[in-house]
Amino acid sequence: MPELAVNEVLHAPVRLNIMAALASIGPGDRISYSRLQEVLEVTSGNLTSHLRKLEEAGYIHQEKRFVKRSPVTEVRLSKRGLREFDSYIEQLRGFLDGVDECRTQTSGHPHDARTR
Repeated sequence: MPELAVNEVLHAPVRLNIMAALASIGPGDRISYSRLQEVLEVTSGNLTSHLRKLEEAGYIHQEKRFVKRSPVTEVRLSKRGLREFDSYIEQLRGFLDGVDECRTQTSGHPHDARTR
């Protein structure tokens, strides 16, 4: 059976969704805190907690500024964050491929986990 070396920072579902959202908008692009909260459908406290962990790991940058006298927080993926996210995805793919291979060997039926 294959083993997965889990990145504990990224493996939490909300943090993984944050990273996926940031990776999907492009390197260096920013998303507002409020838009990210809306997209992920999480509470402000939950989002703040997860963003803090990602920022402490160096995976994201948060920038605060004022727009028309209103505070705006924007979030973007760091270069390190993108590398770690890409690495995590590749590890996950390799793990799932290994699981498929084990299942095929034991059952004789090929199965592709990505088609579920």
